[in-house]
Amino acid sequence: MVHAYILVQTEVGKASAVAGVIAAITGVLQAEDVTGPYDVIVRAEAPTMDDLGRMVVAQIQQVEGITRTLTCPVVNL
Repeated sequence: MVHAYILVQTEVGKASAVAGVIAAITGVLQAEDVTGPYDVIVRAEAPTMDDLGRMVVAQIQQVEGITRTLTCPVVNL
């Protein structure tokens, strides 16, 4: 299983709504509003890196109010 943190920037005032929609996506473990350069941080999992990429592009990035995402896969060193 591949795990990742996805950092999300949203339009002003949309962070809470965006986090709520993302939280309902299959594979998303957690979606929380935060302060700083990003507005929402998502913890997600998928069977493969390709599946993770498809989740981000086809589902998460399609949520209304998102302006940018940055996906950070977890590595086990």
